[in-house]
Amino acid sequence: MHRRYILTVIAAVLALVATLFVLPSAAQAATGQKLRDDVGLYPRALRLEHNGAANGRILASVVNFSGNNGLGAIHESTDEGESFRQIGTVTDPEAAGGQGLCCASLFELPRPIGDLPTGTLLWAASVGQDEPDRRMGLRVFRSNDVGRSWSYLSTIATSPNDRGLWEPEFSIDASGALVAHYSDETDPAHSQKLMAARTVDGRTWTGHHETVASGLSTDRPGMAVIRTLPDGTYFMAFEICAPSGQYACVVHFRTSADGWNWGDPAHLGFRPETADGKYFTHTPNLTWAPEPGTGRGRLHLVGQVLHHADGTRDAGTGRTVWTNSDGGNGAWREIPAPVAVASQKVDFCTNYSSALLPVSGGSRLLEIATDWDGDVCKPYFATARTKRGAGRH
Repeated sequence: MHRRYILTVIAAVLALVATLFVLPSAAQAATGQKLRDDVGLYPRALRLEHNGAANGRILASVVNFSGNNGLGAIHESTDEGESFRQIGTVTDPEAAGGQGLCCASLFELPRPIGDLPTGTLLWAASVGQDEPDRRMGLRVFRSNDVGRSWSYLSTIATSPNDRGLWEPEFSIDASGALVAHYSDETDPAHSQKLMAARTVDGRTWTGHHETVASGLSTDRPGMAVIRTLPDGTYFMAFEICAPSGQYACVVHFRTSADGWNWGDPAHLGFRPETADGKYFTHTPNLTWAPEPGTGRGRLHLVGQVLHHADGTRDAGTGRTVWTNSDGGNGAWREIPAPVAVASQKVDFCTNYSSALLPVSGGSRLLEIATDWDGDVCKPYFATARTKRGAGRH
């Protein structure tokens, strides 16, 4: 979305106001349970698969603020997403004192990277967007105690000017290297483009290159989310924002055979749609889930706003998840979202990049979505049963 740097400024102010004043009680905006009772932005969730006795636990992260200090709040569930408790906090001095923090990611290493053992947890975020002489960076932290404590590891990229670097996302490419995908505003030829860099030791990042860069300088590809499908295909969902028009910030997808080479950056990919032409705009998120008893699986996709084919807003906005059992090809089907978000605003809070994760062997879907509770943007979570075999028409 445009001008994302306002997110952390506003969130920090709201967090501070909430500590100074007793706000009047208001009805809960979204369904589900509150992950926490203060600010929690840009939710992410994963299931531990490479941590021995801790395997099966679900970890969730949100961006939080204490005064004007940006924090990463780490939560844990040991009951398939029915409840969570906070177990750790990522504290970055570069995000303290009002310097700014945005859009963090969470990742578990499925293999060793340099001296980082299998199961190392990584957390990365955009920092520095609110500094007077802005030079934003994408900074990575590590944990080797299942999210309880965190230490600085490396910086993926630092801005050469006062423009932004946003939304880091991790994957492992076919060569075994750790790849970071991110949104880059620093190129004068592009309002924003998608980039990737990789590392074999977790500390030195190389090969920074464009993965999606529109031929129109005003287009803004961003918010990449990558999942590796069982056949080895890498699936990337992202938005393409434009100054105006029916398809401003429409959700797209592309695929890669190796997770590093994505073809011609000017190829903008494909727009996922339902059979009747509905489409999502803004802040996509994605997960892959097994289909119990079938040996197959399906993608789940969510976006901030759901539209009819003619561009009008669908009543299912904030209440709908899509599913597809054909690797993203063909029509997608709608299912009810586990969390129903009430607000219809298009802003940095409402249903913004909601986290999705399969639970209970794939028979249920966990969602963590954000919505306004009075003047505070809070995260809500719930699970819901999914339809077996959904996605084909």
